[in-house]
Amino acid sequence: MDFYDLVARRSSIRSFDTQKTVPEPVLQRILNAGRMAPSAKNLQPWRFIVVRTASIKEKIYPAYPRDWIRNAPILLIVAGRRDQAWVRSKDGYNSLETDLTIAMDHLILAAAWEGVGSCWIAAFDPTILHEALQLEASEEIFAFTPLGYAAPGSEPMPKNRKALEEIVEFL
Repeated sequence: MDFYDLVARRSSIRSFDTQKTVPEPVLQRILNAGRMAPSAKNLQPWRFIVVRTASIKEKIYPAYPRDWIRNAPILLIVAGRRDQAWVRSKDGYNSLETDLTIAMDHLILAAAWEGVGSCWIAAFDPTILHEALQLEASEEIFAFTPLGYAAPGSEPMPKNRKALEEIVEFL
């Protein structure tokens, strides 16, 4: 599969095969793809937290109460520190969200390449998630994704995207 096929085929998975684990070499390749993501001034203000323990998943569950995250073999949290990110001197813009977005994108595309399902989650209660993971006060949780193999019969929905003519302007 080439890159453009990968981008077109990648979709959110919300039903996981509970009998199938993600092999360690596959997980390491996915995590390495996130590590290789570009960041402003190459500061890499991120941390990737891999949750496999059922007791920690139960603590995370109230932050995003969807039963299907309990069934994912892995929850991968992308966190970062604003004080470690690049800041533009002209207006104080902090690159943390941009840097973490790029890292998350690398992670979920690498997962798709490996045949591992993911689902970008940002609609969570950050206070509950922060407490469940016992993070430092300065750490911010940007997003998380379950990682696992899609349950049999849980075919992804076709993508519905605007036409290029609707979103591209040539000047």
